[in-house]
Amino acid sequence: MMQVKFSNEMIESLATEIKKQLAPLILQEINVQKELPPLLTRKEFMELVGISGTKCAELFNRADFPVIRDFGHPRVPTRLLFEWIDLNAGWVNANAPNLNRAPFRVI
Repeated sequence: MMQVKFSNEMIESLATEIKKQLAPLILQEINVQKELPPLLTRKEFMELVGISGTKCAELFNRADFPVIRDFGHPRVPTRLLFEWIDLNAGWVNANAPNLNRAPFRVI
């Protein structure tokens, strides 16, 4: 088995490059999340992720999907939505192909 050893200088260089490339992407996603309301309506949610009413209903009926029905109409907590997307990116990419056209993207 081949082993690759990196010097401390090389590790620092890699870490710096990774930080340089990831920082703008992370800041962009944070800014998008800050611009959104804390609770999304059904319509806002559908527009954000680029899905139809049918797919929205399917997601809202998933036991693990963050939807609150206590306000008379379903609401999606924005912060929990992004956490759910991070945990379920594979499912989302397979079942909601229009997500890549939304104002954010799963990295």
